[in-house]
Amino acid sequence: MNFKLAAFADEADGRISEQIKAMKENGIEYLEIRCVDGENISDISKKKAKEVRSLLDDAGLAVWSLGSPYGKIGINDNFTSHLDKFKYGLELAEILGARHIRLFSFYVPSGDEERYRDEVMNRLEQFILAARDSGIILCHENEKGIFGDIALRCEEIHKAFPQLKAVFDPANFIQCGQDTIEAWKKLAPYIEYMHIKDAMADGSVVPAGKGIGNLPYLLKNYNGSVLTLEPHLSAFDGFDKLEAKEKTKMGYCYSTPRAAFDAAVSALKELI
Repeated sequence: MNFKLAAFADEADGRISEQIKAMKENGIEYLEIRCVDGENISDISKKKAKEVRSLLDDAGLAVWSLGSPYGKIGINDNFTSHLDKFKYGLELAEILGARHIRLFSFYVPSGDEERYRDEVMNRLEQFILAARDSGIILCHENEKGIFGDIALRCEEIHKAFPQLKAVFDPANFIQCGQDTIEAWKKLAPYIEYMHIKDAMADGSVVPAGKGIGNLPYLLKNYNGSVLTLEPHLSAFDGFDKLEAKEKTKMGYCYSTPRAAFDAAVSALKELI
């Protein structure tokens, strides 16, 4: 398995300088950029984007995708301003050299998914039209509580818009009660890349291969090359001072965000 690794390195540290350090020390070449120096990627200035690009270039690193919040609003929230923000994000992606933007299919009231289907599709189509001549690949992530949170509705989205690719997140499916292998079989033709995040049946996130996400099966059947680590592991200030028995009760918990990030990388490399 010859994979290239990307990461939400803001989980190691909020500062871009420390994100770069964490990536270099863990052998990760791509950044899925979400937050830098206290700002969400969708809110940074063009000047800041140019500064980040320069730092990454100097370090021999690159942005794989904008880990954006686009589509992560309520279906009844104002979309006009959100679409404008998305268009600005396309400009940021160009500056940063990102060829992908991950997005979502809007939070909808539980049980009312059918009622809002047409509006979800209309909004997604507007994203697609706005990005049509940008050369940027839009990728929909399955997320709990949005329209496309289970495989069946994700499949509906991708059949309606084949140009909208999939980011496959195993832990998110687990948190929705969705079997990951069943989801994979439905969505495999549309998958652009994977988020590496595993979980237990209760939804708690654990290192790759330690949960019920069927990561070995997914990696074996994955035809892409890039895997984005999104650890979501817990850091607890004072963890090192706990007794061994107390640490065991806390499960996968770490002394610092950087320690949690390093553990997530190690688990994935061991799994590969």
